[in-house]
Amino acid sequence: MASSAVAPTSSFLVDKKDVGFSAVCTQPSFPCSAQLSKRRVSRKIVSVMAPQQSERKPSTTGAVKTGMTMTEKILARASEKSQLVPGENAWVNVDILMTHDVCGPGSIGIFKKEFGQNAKVWDREKVVIIPDHYIFTTDERANRNVDILRDFCNEQNIKYFYDIKDLGNFKANPDYKGVCHVALAQEGHCRPGEVLLGTDSHTCTAGAFGQFATGIGNTDAGFVLGTGKLLLKVPPTLRFVMDGEMPDYLLAKDLILQIIGEISVAGATYKAMEFVGSTVESLTMEERMTLCNMVVEAGGKNGVVPADSTTYKYLEDKTSLPFEPVFSDGGARFLQEYRFDISKLEPLVAKPHSPDNRALARECKDVKIDRVYIGSCTGGKTEDFMAAAKVFLASGKKVKVPTFLVPATQKVWMDVYSLPVPGSGGKTCSQIFEEAGCDTPASPSCGACLGGPRDTYARMNEPQVCVSTTNRNFPGRMGHKEGQIYLASPYTAAASALTGFVTDPREFLQ
Repeated sequence: MASSAVAPTSSFLVDKKDVGFSAVCTQPSFPCSAQLSKRRVSRKIVSVMAPQQSERKPSTTGAVKTGMTMTEKILARASEKSQLVPGENAWVNVDILMTHDVCGPGSIGIFKKEFGQNAKVWDREKVVIIPDHYIFTTDERANRNVDILRDFCNEQNIKYFYDIKDLGNFKANPDYKGVCHVALAQEGHCRPGEVLLGTDSHTCTAGAFGQFATGIGNTDAGFVLGTGKLLLKVPPTLRFVMDGEMPDYLLAKDLILQIIGEISVAGATYKAMEFVGSTVESLTMEERMTLCNMVVEAGGKNGVVPADSTTYKYLEDKTSLPFEPVFSDGGARFLQEYRFDISKLEPLVAKPHSPDNRALARECKDVKIDRVYIGSCTGGKTEDFMAAAKVFLASGKKVKVPTFLVPATQKVWMDVYSLPVPGSGGKTCSQIFEEAGCDTPASPSCGACLGGPRDTYARMNEPQVCVSTTNRNFPGRMGHKEGQIYLASPYTAAASALTGFVTDPREFLQ
């Protein structure tokens, strides 16, 4: 749960209430204890044939259809059912399956073992393969993984394989993208109302587009490759209502750290997390992606934001395929509802060694740091670098600790070098970073977020203290098992780089 250093949360947690648990529990899929005890009375087989029953006539009042949440509706449509309830298992038709260089080879191996060496994938245009984790390394096993992906994609004629061959110059690889979760959105593979599965826990990022997106294991992925289907249990939904004007010193990273700190890393275990409210509606697509990206750090099965004009605008030049958004019914049953007044929230960090070890950034001002890392699927998008540049620009100072910058994708890297930062007189992020003394932006990839081979750029090979825009701060996460990681927004990360201590960004933004 929350750190003891955090002030009482009642100031910005307006309300938490059960709004449907009892209703959900009354469904057949959730038998009560009395029902279970009755079933345990005897295990003796008394009949192998159902007794004859009289004909059951339809109700004279007509069929009663229970309201469904967004997640339930998406899964119902994908399983060709009119109704689904939490706890029910359904065979779901998959719209997109994504895998990458870490889990791809294993998934391919299972597919070939179970379906045959010469088997074909169910749909070559619905499989998206994105090398991104261990790319810019001399590690032979990591390089071999990409070779396995390439051979498979050539064999299967996979349409969407974002290959890289020249590791010395990523720009020489026009097909190479970078971090899968950001690339999926940029390349138009995320669409409202669809089902997107990926062999990576942060596949939940795509829920920002109003779709069901979740991570799966290699065995499940091997099955999907061959059938295009997967048996999924319908999760109950937690609803997070965020209202209030978002202060200029906050980003979506602060919102999700607040939520995880409130409910803990186990608080949403196998539950959908639906985000609504005026604050959520004001967020850009990239910020919504940050919000959904870290639902898995709360144990969530998936995160979802209702599609709206912001979603449709983003998709205009990304996809030509039709899509049909869905929205929660007025009578939908939510397991629990949380309400937040975001206007009262302060910048946050998650202290070592858990994403729910929440603390106010200003209360960690005495924590001396050794480095700052800005990157990953959580904090390596274009707007994340724009935010960091805004802090550096406002301060006019140079960083006091090594500051590593890893754009998520090739497009983000191009944006860093080409888009002017508002209020800078035309300067780009790269120019502002150079003036501030940051490291030169690295080749786009997952970088040191997962640690990776020892020669991975910015990997922690020593027990250092790092402020990072990544999503996990478990021991060894960025390399060294004794390293200490403070998770933070790009604002807080940049402010900390300028002081050499964990720093509230309001020191430079007000």
